[in-house]
Amino acid sequence: MDAEGAWRVGQLRRAAAAALIGTAIEFYDFFLYGTAAALVFGPVFFPGLGTVGALLAAFSVYAVAFLARPLGAVVFGHFGDRVGRKATLVVSLLSMGLATAAVGLLPGFAAWGWWSPALLVVLRVCQGVGLGGEWGGAALLIAENAPAERRGRYGGFLQLGPTGGFVLANGVFLALQLGLDGRAFREWGWRVPFVASLVLVAVGLFVRLRLEESPLFRAAGRGERPPVVEVVREHWRPVLAGGGAITVGYALFYLTTTYALAYATSGLGLASTVVLSMLLVGAAGMAAMVWLSASRSDRWGRRRTLRWATWLAAGWSPVVFPLLETTRRPLVFVGLAGAMVVLGCMFGPLAALLPELFPTRVRYTGAALTYNLGGVVGGATTPLVATRLTAAYGTAQPVGWYVAGLGVLALACLRLLPETTGAELAAVDGGRRRAPVLGADPAA
Repeated sequence: MDAEGAWRVGQLRRAAAAALIGTAIEFYDFFLYGTAAALVFGPVFFPGLGTVGALLAAFSVYAVAFLARPLGAVVFGHFGDRVGRKATLVVSLLSMGLATAAVGLLPGFAAWGWWSPALLVVLRVCQGVGLGGEWGGAALLIAENAPAERRGRYGGFLQLGPTGGFVLANGVFLALQLGLDGRAFREWGWRVPFVASLVLVAVGLFVRLRLEESPLFRAAGRGERPPVVEVVREHWRPVLAGGGAITVGYALFYLTTTYALAYATSGLGLASTVVLSMLLVGAAGMAAMVWLSASRSDRWGRRRTLRWATWLAAGWSPVVFPLLETTRRPLVFVGLAGAMVVLGCMFGPLAALLPELFPTRVRYTGAALTYNLGGVVGGATTPLVATRLTAAYGTAQPVGWYVAGLGVLALACLRLLPETTGAELAAVDGGRRRAPVLGADPAA
């Protein structure tokens, strides 16, 4: 191997490590809120609203971050496409970490009254903006350094990051609940994971500051118009189709990891430690399927792999809550773990697919905006809709059919996406390349 080849291999390994570690840390910060909202935020920040009202309020603040994520995609995407991927990812990591630590230090309603939930909303917005700029840039770290024939496989490293963040967040909460009595956990124990995120942020910064910009970005030109303007005018079709295609994955994930946790503990009387343990075991299956589907997408195609995964998601969603409502632990585990495995199949190919949809000079903005628009529809609304449906019907079973309906929407959007497997991400004509024909296959 010559010197240039050795440099490329080293850069790819560093990029994969930086994407995995940084994304795991950012999603750890983001998932902390979801777990805390399901377990403790209602009485801490919204007392007096009743069980359902407090849960709805906590999930409403939870949804605020999803609404802020497209803004983060536009802001960080602009600087990522104009200034560079590396510097932008460093700032996104800092903004997320500082906001998360501040949540852990925020006094509850009993001390600060309505100022407390108001500041919680502000901090949640900061989290959403930071995460909105994270995933797209991390995906580009790998996509712009990986060989075309193995881009899906290397993208799997990035997609293991959210799984790692989920395991870490839920594992810390599980350990605290096992080690503290209920009163201590509600009073101060839940704050520990938020403040401790500063240590993880320091690790992520150390890794990311050692990166170099990708050759593709250095070679690409800069457009006269802001990147978001070019994306909206020239690439709005893949943004909308791509965002719609991933809504069901977002919905099923947050339904399983956030709403199901709240419903199982407060509605069905299951111990939170039991449910958290089940989700942690299920996450191992999710990680395995992320890696398998990401690798296989290089052979089977991104769109084909996602299509099968979406069918599985639409079919499994109506099964989850009937299994939960049996309250029999083996069946509850099958419902939760099965959903996690299906989610792994869906998430694997995304880190390769979304960057392949856009030219180099607007790739950060395009990929980030697509990913986070899917989060608004699938992630922000699902816990709120689920809470309303359960309160109206006295059972959570209609929630599964709602998610299955999102699966039908996702399948329709997938038909509009091009097959991008093996696409070259070369910076041609100032970073432009001909966009794939929507709905077309490579052999067409």
